[in-house]
Amino acid sequence: MGSPEFAVPALQALHHARREIVAVYCQPARPAGRGHSIRRCPVHVAADNLGLPVRTPARLRSDLAAQAAFSELGLDVAIVAAYGLILPQVMLDAPTRGCLNIHASLLPRWRGAAPIQAAILAGDTQTGITIMQMEAGLDTGPMLLRQGVPITEETTTATLHDILASLGARMILEALAARPAATSQNDHEATYAPKLAREDGRIVWSRPAENIDRQIRAFDPWPGTFTILAGEPLKILAAHRADGCSIPGTVLDSRLTVACGDHAIRLTRVQLPGRAALDADAFLRGHPVPPGTMLGQ
Repeated sequence: MGSPEFAVPALQALHHARREIVAVYCQPARPAGRGHSIRRCPVHVAADNLGLPVRTPARLRSDLAAQAAFSELGLDVAIVAAYGLILPQVMLDAPTRGCLNIHASLLPRWRGAAPIQAAILAGDTQTGITIMQMEAGLDTGPMLLRQGVPITEETTTATLHDILASLGARMILEALAARPAATSQNDHEATYAPKLAREDGRIVWSRPAENIDRQIRAFDPWPGTFTILAGEPLKILAAHRADGCSIPGTVLDSRLTVACGDHAIRLTRVQLPGRAALDADAFLRGHPVPPGTMLGQ
């Protein structure tokens, strides 16, 4: 049970390990892209390529027929990875071994929808994967396995996502084979990673450069970060910390170095709406941004 790219390695690992996969559950196909063409989610595509049966209920908690159909599968276990729908208790209880979740953090830190982004944004030096026995609470269930992964000053969500997806695939096979003992979470240590929206990516230049650097890396690729240049949103695809000081949001030089609440950020790859992404020097040749320009207004 999963939908985005994060869940694909686990599905493939289970298939290659010759586990009997009687059904794949994922989000329904939806309009996407500029043309709003109907697209299957990555797990749906992967399941079709493997010849596995796919089910795409739009909801579960109010769909008694979908709940009954799930119970009738006679499952040993359900594997859940970023599925996107909340499983009601009747479904959590249906498999003999219950439902196991591949969660992209070291629980109880960063329960919730966006744990990878939250870890980078907070300046954590480590995150990882937790294999958890699911229960009714949000990521509150007993932990079966945990394994850490370092976060460096260059780590982005894009790179960390792929590392954790591969790690989760290996760990779920281990959990199924070894049947490790469960350990309760300490709720007093829990932190939460709420679902992100596009507006969360707006740069507030009065914040410290270190915080803005983390935001840019945490929100790559989603929801992305942006500022306002001459009334248009300017996507910031890559940047790094730099020396400099002035009123926050001021462009300091001819290299797109921007003053922050302390120190500065140099933008190295940017994109205007409807235009190609460009390295800063190429962008400035076609869109001069003189020193003293104020961003974010």
